[in-house]
Formats: sequence, structure tokens, C-alpha cells
Amino acid sequence: MELRGITKRFPGVVANSDVNVAVRGGTVHALVGENGAGKSTLMKILYGMQGPDEGTIAIEGAPADFHSPADAIAAGIGMVHQHFMLADNLSVLENVVLGTEPRTGGRIDFRAARARISEISARYGLGVQPDRLVDELGVGERQRVEILKVLYRGARILILDEPTAVLVPQEVDELFGNLRELKAEGLTILFISHKLDEVLSVADDITVMRRGTTVARVTPGEVTARQLAELMVGSALPVPELRESTVTDTPVLEVSGLTVASPEGRTVLDDMSFTIHAGEVLGIAGVEGNGQAELVEALMGIRSLDAGRIALRGEDITKQSTRKRRDAGIGYIPEDRHRQGVLLESSLWENRILGHQTKPPCARGPLLDRAGARADTERIVAEYDVRTPGIDVAATALSGGNQQKLIVGREMSGEPVLLIASHPTRGVDVGAQAAIWEHIRKARAEHLAVLLISADLDELIGMSDSLAVILRGRLVAEYDPRSVTPEQLGSAMTGAAEEVS
Repeated sequence: MELRGITKRFPGVVANSDVNVAVRGGTVHALVGENGAGKSTLMKILYGMQGPDEGTIAIEGAPADFHSPADAIAAGIGMVHQHFMLADNLSVLENVVLGTEPRTGGRIDFRAARARISEISARYGLGVQPDRLVDELGVGERQRVEILKVLYRGARILILDEPTAVLVPQEVDELFGNLRELKAEGLTILFISHKLDEVLSVADDITVMRRGTTVARVTPGEVTARQLAELMVGSALPVPELRESTVTDTPVLEVSGLTVASPEGRTVLDDMSFTIHAGEVLGIAGVEGNGQAELVEALMGIRSLDAGRIALRGEDITKQSTRKRRDAGIGYIPEDRHRQGVLLESSLWENRILGHQTKPPCARGPLLDRAGARADTERIVAEYDVRTPGIDVAATALSGGNQQKLIVGREMSGEPVLLIASHPTRGVDVGAQAAIWEHIRKARAEHLAVLLISADLDELIGMSDSLAVILRGRLVAEYDPRSVTPEQLGSAMTGAAEEVS
């Protein structure tokens, strides 16, 4: 596959400028670059979601002109997006077959579809259950459904956008094993990632993009992760670290006996207790789907408790509404920015107001203060390096990393006493990672308490004052971040550890 001279312009932005990428068949070809470098736009062009203003695409030497994803699928191209394209109100099976429903006698043959989905799931170790409702799935499970959906359609060229963002080390190893199997069967994989060590371990070739254009093509044997980062952003890799301790004796969040059951009666959080002090970052490690999302929802007042107590700065907030908890000083960076963090079709300044509509600068008395919100959005854009033509553009026009920086800026701006940060650097580049880590460090030094949930074990170890492991809704182990290894954490997260402390 070859892309030559691809150029794509949007109002006020040149997303791609004379991009050239050549991919050898039967290889894993990595595409790296910071957020806003133009990777996602390029992949949307290749997948037929957008047309290029200039340039050509060739598949196996033949010119290709894609007007829709259906054209790309017909040419054997499948894409797993960083932000998943699934219908929450449908089952896994219905999502997978949507648009390609097998029919017998004019009716959908669900039995044949279920059998094929189960066969693909077992073959590649995806662990997908066809009859589950997508709305019930965690982020990691949704990703596996997306991968299965692509394989179900018989794709020969797979585009994977940030496929390891939600996986723990053992799962990453399994995925890479699957990729090598796919490659051995002659499939071609385009692998987009910000995790440069993973790129170097799995890719055969690497194309580097910077500010909308391709700047280098290298092989893993030619570069180190540090050199690759310098090609991407012109600087060395950031390191997640807290430096000196700022932990105080003042408890900010006290959780005791927290128990939550699902609507079906299954216990998803089991007698959970912990305390976070002012100036402390408590990291929670766990495989996706072990109660992290339910814990966040319980703390935010989105999900009711079956037992237990939550106190913020000594005040019992167990029965308070989400709005009152926000007003009391809880900031929240959600795990899925598109579903829970921004309104994609609304402007940046309108998104600044979300969750802060009762307090200055977004409100003046009982009324919204548009001028105040706009002025503060300009401040956030400047302080948090949100790359945008202006504050009136829709959030959907920003890259994922810039959307995330806007959310972080918004949540830090409310002067919270507690920040719940759920995967705060998921899907962002090394530059945005460093910026987000620095903002958390500064706020911690000013006695902010932080609950950090992340699938990035290096981030958890480097950014936490204390670490706990969640498994099947219980806190099963505590570790000192200064001495624990990612392998020890991964072992406890999967229940493989023989002893937990």
C-alpha cells in the first residue's frame, strides 16, 4: 500500500501536507507522531471517511479512490478507531454483523453469526461474548469487539489506532502475539501508537509524522525510543515522576466499607476502604473491568451505594448529588473523553462550562457568564497549550490530545481539593503526557489530593505516592511505588501473585 502526496485542509488548519507512506505487505508498519501531527486524519482518508484534497492511494499497485468506508472495506481495509464506533444499545453480536448481516431465507441468521464470532474470538484469544450488551462493557472489552468486527469482515489490511492504550503488560504481550500471527498469515497492520517502546518491539518499519507531514522513515534497529521521540517532537522522552513527597497528615477523601452491586445483583465493589491525604496521589492498578469504573461512579455520585461511607474533608457526602460533590471540590477527568468529557459538537468555551455552571467564572449569580467563560477558556488554551485556531471551534475539530488538555485545564481551574483522574494520559502523545503530569505535580504540591486510575503501569509507579491493586472489586494489595516493579503489579492485577500484601 502506498500513499503519495496526501494533503488535507480544514478551515484554519492544514491537517496533512504532502504526506508519503509506503507499507510493505505482510508487515507491521507503525505510524508515530504527537497529537495533532495528522495521523488520525491520514487514517480516515485511507479508510474512506474523508477524501484528500491532493494526492493518491495505491493498493497492491492499483490506484484506489475511496468515497466511503464501504469502499475501503471492499478493498480489504479495516480500522479500529481510538474512539470506538459501537452502538451502546445493541449487543456485541449485533454490532459485529451490522451492515454485513448473514441471511437465510430472507432473515438474519444469528446462529451462523454467533458461531463465526465465537470461532474468531477463540482463535485470537479475544474473549468476546456475543450476547452481551455493549453498554455493559468496559473500554478494554469494547476494543476487543472492534478488533473482532474488523476480522469478521475479512480485512487484509488492519489499521489499529492506539490499540494498547487500555491494556496491561500481559495483555499487550498477547495482542502482539496475535499481531505476529496475523502478519504470518499475510495480513498487513498499520499500528498507530504513542508508546514508543511498544512500537520498537512490534514494528517492522516506522514512519514519523510531525505537524502534518512525514519527516522520517526508520526501522527499529536504527533508532532508540529517545531518538524516536526527538524525531516526533524535537525533545527527549518525558519521565513520569513525583520527585519529593508532599503528603500531609490531613485526610481529604475517606472511603470505608464501600459496597456496590450491579443491577443484576452481582457485587462489583466489595467492602472497599482507603484514605487519600492532602498532597497525596493514590494510584489504583487493575485490569480493565475489575471495578475501576464503578468506583469512580460511586465517588462521583453517579452510582448509588449498597453499603459504606464517603467523606470529603470530614463531611459525609455519601448521599449527596453529583452537583453538590462537584461544588464541594471534586474535579473529574473521565476515562472516555468523548462519552463523558466533552460535547463534541459544542465550542471550546461551551465545553469549559460543563460541570462548572454554578461557579465563577462560568456563572454570575443564577445566570451563565458567557464573557467570563470565554475569557477563562482563552486562559486554559494558553496555559495548557491547547492547539486550536480559536475558542469558537467545535471540540470535534481538536485532536484527542488537545481535547484531553482542555478537560484537564477545565478540571484544574475549579480549584478542586480532590481530583479523580481516570486514565488522564490515555491516547495522548509524549508532549501532552509531560504537560499533564506537570500540572498534576504542581497541584499536588499545593496540597491537592489525587486518585489516579491508569492502565499505564509506568505512569502509576512514577506518579503515585502510594499504590493499591483492585481485583474483582476488592483492593487486594498495597505497594510502595519506590520499590515495586511493573511485573509485580501485573501479577497482582491478574490474580497470579501467590502472596499479596
